[in-house]
Amino acid sequence: MTLTLNVPSIACEGCVTAIAQSIQAQDPSALVSGDPTAKTIRVETAVSEATIREAIAAAGHEVAS
Repeated sequence: MTLTLNVPSIACEGCVTAIAQSIQAQDPSALVSGDPTAKTIRVETAVSEATIREAIAAAGHEVAS
């Protein structure tokens, strides 16, 4: 499944990297990309959206509803 999530707290590529590492700890095969300007994270993953949201939270960020 492919998810595109709005993460308003993304400020730089470092934020994207931290989020990607957290997501890949839950799903090592996940493909993660992010756009700090648009404040979005795109994830191709086999795990649930809830798991991805938890991984983003674990990286210190919150997904906008």
